[in-house]
Amino acid sequence: MREGQGVGKAPEIAEIDMVDRRIIDALQGDFPICERPYAAAAEKLGIGEDELLSRLQAMLERKVLTRFGPMFQIERMGGAFVLAAMAVPESDWERVNAAVNALPEVAHNYRRESDLNTPLNMWFVLATETKDGIPATVARIEAATGLPVYPFPKLKEYFVEMKLSVRSAA
Repeated sequence: MREGQGVGKAPEIAEIDMVDRRIIDALQGDFPICERPYAAAAEKLGIGEDELLSRLQAMLERKVLTRFGPMFQIERMGGAFVLAAMAVPESDWERVNAAVNALPEVAHNYRRESDLNTPLNMWFVLATETKDGIPATVARIEAATGLPVYPFPKLKEYFVEMKLSVRSAA
């Protein structure tokens, strides 16, 4: 599993101030597209560009944010992605996990125990620059681990926009 993902202890609750709360609220959509987007976003927030960048970095480091960046529709750019799963024996978990996570095409690798009568316990997303990259990456994982990979291609796409508002606990 990648650090911070999967089974383990509960994360610590991070403290954020009102400026961080405003940043989180403001940057969940409508991010400026211009020569200096962080400067434009910072101006709307009433802070400097350097402060915005350092606060974003600090929130990422403290795991207040797990990711900050654009969401791409990779298929429109000629690429592909797929949800994939493997049935990994417990005795071989660490070796297989390391082999899977070593590939740059792998994201969101996590352990999942299923109550659906399936031995699939490792789930991850594969993202590649080309459509042909998915079968090639699946083949590389299978060769490296000696285990089959089960890709689950998307059948239909849904877009659900969810914006969260950070409120102070009162």
